[in-house]
Amino acid sequence: MKITVRDAKSDDLKVLTDFQMEMAMETEALKLDRDILSAGVSSVLIDSLKARYFIAQTEGEAVGMLMITFEWSDWRNGWVWWIQSVYTKPGFRKMGIYRLLYDHVKSLVLNSDNIRGIRLYVDKRNVPAQRVYESLGMNGEHYTTYEWMKTNPE
Repeated sequence: MKITVRDAKSDDLKVLTDFQMEMAMETEALKLDRDILSAGVSSVLIDSLKARYFIAQTEGEAVGMLMITFEWSDWRNGWVWWIQSVYTKPGFRKMGIYRLLYDHVKSLVLNSDNIRGIRLYVDKRNVPAQRVYESLGMNGEHYTTYEWMKTNPE
């Protein structure tokens, strides 16, 4: 089975929204509001300055995704890409889908003069994901992430 990675397109709105819904339920037992989520995904597909989605596919079927967002680092005088929204369909797990997505993003970073690196955050309880990230040479030794979110998005 040949798996390829590509940039998401506007026709991927439904599959990206479905993947996001499934990921939130699976990883955080969180039922997202589909209308808000779909609008958020659509916003990224329309404006690549907000974020960028990549899709792993085989035989025309989307089997995985990840999204990157962008952080300016004054310390590095360049961009750091944050990996978010990682999802692989259950029937395609343990087949290297995330590795392909990650390698694709890493290749883009390595071939850019102004992107300095890649970061991501992971739920502390998601030990299997942490092992995958470590196997790719990433480490979680430097930062702890904190957050505050409004409860009712406008």
